[in-house]
Amino acid sequence: MSSEVKANKISPATGTTTTLGDASDVFQLPASAEIDIASGATLDVNGTIDVTGATVTGLSAGKVLQVVQGTHAVAVSTASTTYVTTGVSASITPSSTSNKVLVFGHINSFYAYGGSPAGAYIALYRGGSVIVSNAGWTYSASTTGLIASLPFNYLDSPSSTSSLTYEVYFKLANGSNVNAQDSGNPSYITLMEIEA
Repeated sequence: MSSEVKANKISPATGTTTTLGDASDVFQLPASAEIDIASGATLDVNGTIDVTGATVTGLSAGKVLQVVQGTHAVAVSTASTTYVTTGVSASITPSSTSNKVLVFGHINSFYAYGGSPAGAYIALYRGGSVIVSNAGWTYSASTTGLIASLPFNYLDSPSSTSSLTYEVYFKLANGSNVNAQDSGNPSYITLMEIEA
């Protein structure tokens, strides 16, 4: 049996609270209908808001929509002056082509040696292609080097809603060898989707 109730206002018979239905009941708005929360009113939600499949509009840009982090603690060494991977990577799938991806992290225990100066560079790759390169440092050394941590950050505009893999590469700048994650000290990369 179904019925329809039409009223311009519903108010509690007693007290200040009106309860709609019982536990597990579902109240559904038809297409194009809306609930209008007047200026100065408060929508108090103590449960869960499920926006699966919904389009959210009217929110200001700049909000963090998701955060992904990748870590790598395996030592990697190279004597190459061509970029090779550090093994540090993470993947993210943006929800809109207009959104940005903020990338930051650090390569831990960089250890370059065997030159004066000795040094190394890092590069940020997305999907196997370089987007930032030759960020690095050098220092004076003879046969021993200095362990250091190399931080980085970059705001990317990938214009994509596909899964994107960001990876950190490195290469020797001067000297004979450079290590990343020396002695197994972990490096990390963090990806944040920023609403445009």
